[in-house]
Amino acid sequence: MIEEINQEAVVEGINPFDHGSSYTDIVKTQTLKQELDKHGFTAVFGGGRRDEEKSRAKERIFSFRNKNHAWDPKNQKPEMWKLYNTRINKGESIRVFPLSNWTEKDIWQYIKRENIEIVPLYFAKERPVVYRDG
Repeated sequence: MIEEINQEAVVEGINPFDHGSSYTDIVKTQTLKQELDKHGFTAVFGGGRRDEEKSRAKERIFSFRNKNHAWDPKNQKPEMWKLYNTRINKGESIRVFPLSNWTEKDIWQYIKRENIEIVPLYFAKERPVVYRDG
């Protein structure tokens, strides 16, 4: 695993509070594209699921990108009957989302079946409460 931080963004003080949605593009997306080019990778794995947000609904398990790492939903290869075309054309790259078709229920069932420990921060707990006017 390679971990990279966009140092230019750090120096410029880019943060989600002052820069809104452009923060994600600058800190995550642009950094990922730079690393793909730097190392010559043709594939990268992601943990996104289609049911998490509307923008991921059209993503495929093998999500192809052009030479500029741009995603075109109309230019995706069919994935029928769990058959996948993994041929990468020159200049293309793919983002692989193996959990794309999983639901939240699938995730919890997998955690239970494999007896995976759950981080305690995930659970709600009693917190200090301030009572005002009764």
